[in-house]
Amino acid sequence: MLTAIIDYESGNLHSAHKAFERMAREAEAGEVTVTAEPEVIAAADRIVLPGDGAFPACVAALKGKSGIYAAIIEAVEDKGRPFLGICVGMQLMATWGREYEDTKGLDWISGEVTRITPADPALKVPHMGWNDLILDAPHPVFDGIKTGDHTYFVHSYHMAVTDPAQRLAHVDYASDVTAVIGRDNMIGMQFHPEKSQTTGLRMITNFLRWRP
Repeated sequence: MLTAIIDYESGNLHSAHKAFERMAREAEAGEVTVTAEPEVIAAADRIVLPGDGAFPACVAALKGKSGIYAAIIEAVEDKGRPFLGICVGMQLMATWGREYEDTKGLDWISGEVTRITPADPALKVPHMGWNDLILDAPHPVFDGIKTGDHTYFVHSYHMAVTDPAQRLAHVDYASDVTAVIGRDNMIGMQFHPEKSQTTGLRMITNFLRWRP
C-alpha cells in the first residue's frame, strides 16, 4: 500500500512526511512517499494534500504543476481513494475561497473559506496555537479521540460548510471554527496533525487504516 503526499511547493512536507512515515511503519500500513509525479499520485492507495499559504496561490500551484490536478481527480473522484487535506489542503476541498479574491476550489465539500472573525476582539488572527476539539459527528478517523483533545492550529481562514453534517469537528475561538470536514472517501483537517503530538499522530494512524 502506498500513501502519496503531494508536493506542489505549498506545504510543510518534511514534518508531514516524517510523521506519516513513522505511523505507517508502526501501523504496518505500507510506504509513504512525497511526490510530484502524476503517475504515482494516480496509482497511490491514499492521497495526502498539505498546504501552507494563501488559497489562490495554492490553487494556482496545484493546477500549475503538470498533471497533478488531473491525477488527484482520478485517484479521489474516479477511483475513490481515501484523501486527507491538511490546513490549506483542507480548505481547497471547498467550493470557493474568499481570500484576497474569489477562487474556485475542488468543490468536494460545499462551502466557502472565509476569514476567522472572533467575537472577542482580544483574540488575535491568525488563530495560532493549541485548541480543544469539539467532535460533531462520529468518524473512523476519531477512533480513540474525544472532545477536549487538543490539536495545533496556524491559520487566518476557515471553512464555513453548507451542509452541517459535513462538519465533523470544530473548535471554539470566540466563534465556531471548523476543524475537521468530510464525506465519503474525503476528509480534511484544519489543524496540523503532524504537529499535534499524540492526538495528531493517532488521527494519522486512523487515516492510514481507514477503508471508506
